[in-house]
Amino acid sequence: MIDSPEAANRLARAIASDLSLYNEAKIKEGIENDTFFTVLAGEIEEGRAHYASRVDPKLMASTNFFERALVDVILARKGTIKSKIW
Repeated sequence: MIDSPEAANRLARAIASDLSLYNEAKIKEGIENDTFFTVLAGEIEEGRAHYASRVDPKLMASTNFFERALVDVILARKGTIKSKIW
């Protein structure tokens, strides 16, 4: 069980990176249509479940590493995709 903030953050970023790598088309569609979280709901939930299974519940309750990783690793890096939201 991961109980270090640094290790939990690394895991969250690795999971987000995998989501980005294996779901390029869905990510593009979600950003273009402002439906990112809807289109990727299943994949995000699977990633969140994997993260939760490896990270100490106390650490999970006191941080938002997984959500931050989705924004930093996926959304921020896809800023070149045309979208109504930016």
